[in-house]
Amino acid sequence: MAKTARTTNGESRTKKEAIAKPSRLEKWLPWIFIVCASVSLFASFMLTVEKIQLLQHPNMQFICDLNPVINCGSVMESSQSHIFGFMNPIVGLVGFPVIITIAVGMLAGAKYKRWFWLGMLAGLSLGMVFAYWLFYQSLYSIGALCPYCLSVDVTLTTLWWYLALYLFGKGYLRLSAQWQKVGTFARKHHLDILVFWFVLMFALILYRFWYYFGPHWFHLN
Repeated sequence: MAKTARTTNGESRTKKEAIAKPSRLEKWLPWIFIVCASVSLFASFMLTVEKIQLLQHPNMQFICDLNPVINCGSVMESSQSHIFGFMNPIVGLVGFPVIITIAVGMLAGAKYKRWFWLGMLAGLSLGMVFAYWLFYQSLYSIGALCPYCLSVDVTLTTLWWYLALYLFGKGYLRLSAQWQKVGTFARKHHLDILVFWFVLMFALILYRFWYYFGPHWFHLN
């Protein structure tokens, strides 16, 4: 009986350890947060600094004013650059440090509730809508690209993507059986899907500005 009890207790501990063992994504998620949020924070900071300098010196050029297409100045001087009544990068200066703080908390062992994660996903989703609206405006209205803005698009997409996959894996996203299959497929091919998305963005940029890049790259007349 004692041997049976010890065996049962041992199996119970093994099961608990297996359940408690963090997934591979769970281990990497705080580092993804830190790297992506730090890159976006730097981009937001640089845009803010250069915008202030532009206000002080109207004739100055941005560091990333490389040509008529890759031109931060054209983007930052547009009406879309202050859609809320203040400079758009200020949103990043406020939001991305929060993500870094959350990630540091995770590394220190903090555990967040489901409502907290869902709130974060909702916030990042709003950020994604805003970022891709600006991306669309850059392509088809402003007619110029801002490298700093594009870096935020890439890192914000990466943040949103891996947070969504993490929440799916934890069972925090209550999906139908059909969407569960989609989620399982996405977790299995997470990097392929992310790379495909970025290739699609690059293709849209190339198609939109081929009139400039084509002749310069291939020396067309």
